[in-house]
Amino acid sequence: MNHAIVIGASMAGLLSAAALHAKFARVTVLDRDAMPDDDEHRKGVGQSRHAHALLARGHEAVERLLPGITAELVAQGAIASDVQRNARHIHCGQRHARVESGMTGLLASRPMLEGQVRRRITALPGVRLLPDSVAASLLVERDRVTRVRLAGGEPIPADLVVDASGRGSRTPFWLDELGIVPPAEEHVMLDVRYGTREFRRRPGDLDGDLIVVVAPTPDKPRGGVALAMEGDRWIVTLVGYGQAPGRSLAGFAEFAADLPALDLHRLISTAQPIGKPQVYRNPAGIRRRYERMTRFPDGLLVTGDAVCAFNPRYGQGMTVAALEALELLKTDLRPLPFFKRVAKVVDGPWQITVDDDVRLLHAASTLSLKKRLLNAYLERFHAAAAHDQELALRFQRVANLYAPPLSLITPGSLVRVLRNGSPRATSVPDPESVPREASERSTRST
Repeated sequence: MNHAIVIGASMAGLLSAAALHAKFARVTVLDRDAMPDDDEHRKGVGQSRHAHALLARGHEAVERLLPGITAELVAQGAIASDVQRNARHIHCGQRHARVESGMTGLLASRPMLEGQVRRRITALPGVRLLPDSVAASLLVERDRVTRVRLAGGEPIPADLVVDASGRGSRTPFWLDELGIVPPAEEHVMLDVRYGTREFRRRPGDLDGDLIVVVAPTPDKPRGGVALAMEGDRWIVTLVGYGQAPGRSLAGFAEFAADLPALDLHRLISTAQPIGKPQVYRNPAGIRRRYERMTRFPDGLLVTGDAVCAFNPRYGQGMTVAALEALELLKTDLRPLPFFKRVAKVVDGPWQITVDDDVRLLHAASTLSLKKRLLNAYLERFHAAAAHDQELALRFQRVANLYAPPLSLITPGSLVRVLRNGSPRATSVPDPESVPREASERSTRST
């Protein structure tokens, strides 16, 4: 095959180009943005200024697509770290036990990560990136996409077009113009509001930990994350459902003081702030069900947020995009079989986000009996995971997309939860009030 066109130069588009390079002589990536010269925030990535990391499975996928990129990023200051050993995970108000997970995530700012991926992609022979290029329409011959027309330009011939343009994808409109019923869409109304600040990172901060995740609870629908990143910095993102942290440092700290744990509040109160506060709002999660269509033009695929745009709080977007890019390597690029494979990639993370958001956004009395029982079980699961390293590890395998959500309710997990998971169980002590060695002994002794 000769020429593939990718619409969109965000992570999904760039990683798709990496995969397509193995199958096409030429790959052209189009993007409406001007590309930054250095690792700067790009206009088209609204969430770029907030906390980012590659989940362990996403880290593996990106390394497979671009061998050696981990070493390149670490040389620039990125941090490869075990997702559980040097991390504080607090869910349902319970502090999960520490364990060496064997899963390595990658901590780096979005501009650094995307910038290095872009440099690697554009260095590949036959790959070119066209900034300031808007795909205005698709030209179709005999039910096959053959060209992309640029706004104010001539059509570009293509053997394959991959739409990775994000949640604002034009493919549903283009399908409608072709007389094809667009895919059904699922929406989860969220009104999730984010605030982010950066801080100077010192060696003694958080007793050497690199990750803090404090998940919201139904009675406190606000949470946050702190991630170590390049340049001896912390990036702290606080999130609320229908509520946002204040822009002032005092307002930011006040919001953090009302989280289910005080770890982030302590960090914010003691670390030196850098730069300006940043805000972001996500009104809804959206999933387009391309896998359920029965008619779709050949020569066109859709990936990334153009298929499914998750609630960013769960940090799944870049990992899912990388896994979808790997699917481009595994298929013959026919649309409907490709969409069915992508659906299998998306099903697990979509279920995680939807189930948890429903738990947070809806009163328990309005939920079905099945949902109430599941939520009660998960409360007991997290209480048990405060003392049971194996359960903490199983949760991380789901969170890092190695295992489906149903793996948390296998017979083996049920036994461990029933044995150790009283909802009133006391979680592992706050590591800043108990020495690290004592805290770890308490998890090993149970």
